[in-house]
Amino acid sequence: MAEVNQVSAVIKNGEVTNLENNKKATEAKTGYDKDSFLQILVAQMKYQDPMEPTSNTEYISQYATFTQVEQLNNMANSMSLSRASELVGKTVKVTQTNADTGKNSEIIGTVDYVTYSGNKAYLSINGTAYNVDDVTEVYDADFTAAQDQVKDFQEAIDKLPRSLDFVNEQEHGLTIDTMYKFYMEEMDDKARKMMDPNYVTSLQQYVNRIDDIRGDVHRTFNKDDETTRKLKELQQES
Repeated sequence: MAEVNQVSAVIKNGEVTNLENNKKATEAKTGYDKDSFLQILVAQMKYQDPMEPTSNTEYISQYATFTQVEQLNNMANSMSLSRASELVGKTVKVTQTNADTGKNSEIIGTVDYVTYSGNKAYLSINGTAYNVDDVTEVYDADFTAAQDQVKDFQEAIDKLPRSLDFVNEQEHGLTIDTMYKFYMEEMDDKARKMMDPNYVTSLQQYVNRIDDIRGDVHRTFNKDDETTRKLKELQQES
C-alpha cells in the first residue's frame, strides 16, 4: 500500500504557505523565560571547550543570577498589578506615543475599573482600556476639585461683557459682587493659586468698574488690605 503524503502546504493569495512553519511561529514563545535560559545553558555545556571546561560552580552561579532576575521581574509585575487596583476612582493622565509619527497623545480621566489580561493591567477610562504602564500622572482628589473649581470660575468670567463700557449695575452688579466674594472668601487657596493671572486681572477690572459706577473706593484683591478697608468703612459709618 502506497504511503500517503500529508499535506504540509496550502496556496494562499497565490503563494505557498507552509503549515508547519506557521504552527511553530504561532507557538513560539516571546520574551526570555526560564526554559530559554536552560536551553542556552545546555548548549553552552554541550559545546564548551573540552580543554577549558566551565566549572559547575559557574553554571550554578549563572542559574542563581537568572533566578534572582526572574524573581525581581515577577515582583515588579505584581507591584504593577497592585498599583493598578489602587487607581480605581482616581483621576490620571495617560500618555501614549504613536509608533508611526512619534507624537504623544494625552487623556485625563477617572479610572472606572481595572481589568487584567496576560499579566498586564488595563485601566478603563470613559469606556476605553489603557495600559497601566502608560499612566504618567495621578492627581490628588483635592487637586482635581480645585481644578474643576477654577475651570467653572473662569468660564463664568468669560460670560461677562468683553468691554467694560457695557458693564452696568443693573445687569452685572450682583453677579460681579458674588464672584468677588467667592474668590476672596470661599475659593480654596489651592484653586486661587491655579487661577490664570489674566483672569484674575479681568475680575479685578470688572469689580473696579462696578465700584466706579457706585462711586465707591476700589476693592482690593489682597485679603489683608481688604480687611483693613472694611474696618475703615465701619469706623466712618459709626
